[in-house]
Amino acid sequence: MKVLVAMSGGVDSSVAAGLLLEAGHEVVGATLKLWGGASDSGCCSVADVDDARRVAQTLGVDHHVFNYTEEFERHVVDPFIRAHAAGQSPNPCIECNRHIKFDLLFERAERLGFDAVATGHHAKVLSRDGSHYLVRGADDQKDQSYVLGYLREDQLATLLLPIGDMNKSDVRVHAERLGLRTWDKPDSQDVCFIEASKGREVFLRQRIELTTAKIVDRATGEVIGETDAAELMTVGQRRGVLPGRNGEKRYVAKVDISGGRIEVGRLDDVLITAIHLDETSLSFAHEPIKDGSVVLAQWSAHGVSKPATLRFTTRWWLELHAPARPVAAGQSVVFYRVDEPTIVEGAAIVSPS
Repeated sequence: MKVLVAMSGGVDSSVAAGLLLEAGHEVVGATLKLWGGASDSGCCSVADVDDARRVAQTLGVDHHVFNYTEEFERHVVDPFIRAHAAGQSPNPCIECNRHIKFDLLFERAERLGFDAVATGHHAKVLSRDGSHYLVRGADDQKDQSYVLGYLREDQLATLLLPIGDMNKSDVRVHAERLGLRTWDKPDSQDVCFIEASKGREVFLRQRIELTTAKIVDRATGEVIGETDAAELMTVGQRRGVLPGRNGEKRYVAKVDISGGRIEVGRLDDVLITAIHLDETSLSFAHEPIKDGSVVLAQWSAHGVSKPATLRFTTRWWLELHAPARPVAAGQSVVFYRVDEPTIVEGAAIVSPS
């Protein structure tokens, strides 16, 4: 089988390519050039492109670089900036997967005559009765099914995830065995188009004017502080929020950019029982989930999935079965099956309540 392997320059995709080659497939590596600006971390840096190229040389496979900088700017960077300006907290990695790494890469692979696309994500594809399902990876600490929750049936049908059954230590063992330079390379934890040495605030200040806002205690209405960058505050955030009396923890409950107001409170004051969904972002791998369906909902990459009921009144929303910390608009929520909690059913973006 002729396989196009998305090689980010990390150990996971390096091993994915090596294992497919050992399995007898015709392998070609592809690295996506996504960001035209400065980058010192993530899959957009010059060092990562070089690592991918040299791994391909070690394996003896062809390697190409596909330039998607304009598409990346349009689908990932610009929406990231607009969302912050509106007081939301976007997830650029998910948007990159949705619009670039899978939609555009799958289209190009098909045009070039490849039979399948492979990546180094920690997840699995289950084939059952002629259908294909996205499944959690074997390594609970590295599972990436959450960031792939938008994949469609037609994409899953031609997607290979060679390391989905491994834990991270197994991946590194294979990389060392194959003689790959990335065998001990640390995982990237940063947004690839933001320089880690400068951070999100510097990135945003260069592009939008950040807003001063009062920090208000939700329960009492008391003004307890001020921030000069309301766009950097995230609903549900605790770190950096002023403590309450007796040092009690406070959480961000609401970010109101136009009103110059950040509401915070004790955990009991900010818990939610519903999550509103952006209908235009609702995506299901197979049949749409119906109103009243019970799912396991997860709204952070390494969070715990929690039972909820999908509801439709005048809009789609999730009725949580137990109160939870508030969820920021712009984040993704992924639905897993209740009877088979490792299988993804669909995903949506959280909208303002």
